Amino acid sequence: MKLLIVLCIVVAAVSGAAVPSYVQYPSENVQVLRYDNDNIGLGNYRFAYEQSDGTKQEQQGDIINEGREDESIAVRGSFSWVGPDGITYKVTYVADSNGYQPEIEEGPGGAVPPAVVASLLG
Repeated sequence: MKLLIVLCIVVAAVSGAAVPSYVQYPSENVQVLRYDNDNIGLGNYRFAYEQSDGTKQEQQGDIINEGREDESIAVRGSFSWVGPDGITYKVTYVADSNGYQPEIEEGPGGAVPPAVVASLLG
């Protein structure tokens, strides 16, 4: 019961917090320009989308060792966005039995903040 009360207080405090000044919202509604989804919920899958604000994501998952005890899924993909500084940032990744392996790229004039790099690399 005490945990529930503490959780409610934390949620109320967070929801009432001011949005930091560096967070910018688009002045217009973001539109989905492309959406592809090849996923029936079983086995391999692929999806991709692109939005009018420059946000993009593509991902593909493949079953490895299907039907065996060591069956797993290997995922590869990328996502990108345009930061408030106008620079496009892109993360390309593989997630498989070796863990999550991101590679971070930024457009000309950009530098990925160290905190973002640290959070992506774990």
